[in-house]
Parts: sequence; structure tokens; C-alpha cells
Amino acid sequence: MMPVSGVNTGAAKPLTAVAEVEEKSKVQGAEEKEKERLPKPIRDQYIPEEKEEPIGRYWLEEDEDGKRKVHFDDPDEEKEAKGPEKKEPEKKTEKCVANTDKVDREIEKLKRKQKELKQKINTETNEAKLKELEGELAQVERELRQKDNDGYRRSHTVFS
Repeated sequence: MMPVSGVNTGAAKPLTAVAEVEEKSKVQGAEEKEKERLPKPIRDQYIPEEKEEPIGRYWLEEDEDGKRKVHFDDPDEEKEAKGPEKKEPEKKTEKCVANTDKVDREIEKLKRKQKELKQKINTETNEAKLKELEGELAQVERELRQKDNDGYRRSHTVFS
């Protein structure tokens, strides 16, 4: 043992080499980085998705009132909307005009003919001619009954 008085009070000698100390500081830095790399608490995260390309599919959805609605993603509609500017696709509407003028003219012509035949019957004195006119009148009345109704008008309406 050495007496305390014999201890050198001068500069202290390092116990380890300087290179070893630098390595330790590097190790400490790695430990700190490891602590930083620990996983952070997992949280839900919203990741927006791109709109899917329509494939012509039907699906049911409920509206705010709870009523079911059928939806359809029309691929043709999307192709029209994808232009230089994304505009809402225009809905093509066509106007159809129903025309029954031809049928109305036919009926008016038959009514005029019926009226003329009745006048001729009232003025005719010849029996043979009278029977012929009555036959014609009966035929015109049958034609009128056939043509002067909604069913005939509907079936012979011209749409444009």
C-alpha cells in the first residue's frame, strides 16, 4: 500500500484510451436513435382513394329518410364527363309531338258524307236509289263507329 501522502496530485491519467471514449459516444448516439425509432402509438388515419372507374354496377343505399335507393354507375356517362373540363353530363331530352290530324280529317270527311247522305235520303223519291243511299249510309256509320274512338286515334297517331 501506498501512503496517501505519496499520491501524485498532478494531472490525472485517463483510464481508457481516447479512441475508446469516442466509440462509446457513438454507441450512446445509436441508443438514442433506437429510442427515437420506437414505434409511435398507432392511430387511425384517413387515406383518400381515387374514384374507381365505373363498371356498370348496381347497388342499394339508404337515403336520409331510411328509404332504399338503387344506384347505377354508368361507364358511358363517366366517359362523357371526362373532357378537358369536368362538366356534369348533359341529359339529352327529346320532345315528341303526337299528331292526330290525319285521323281527325278522316273522321270529319266521314261525318260530312253521313250528313250529305241523310239529306239525299230525305229528298230522294226513287225507291231503288233510296235503298242504295241507305246502304251507303249504314256503311259510313259503321266506319265512323270504328274510327271515332280513342283506341283508333292512339293506334294511328304519328309521332315526330
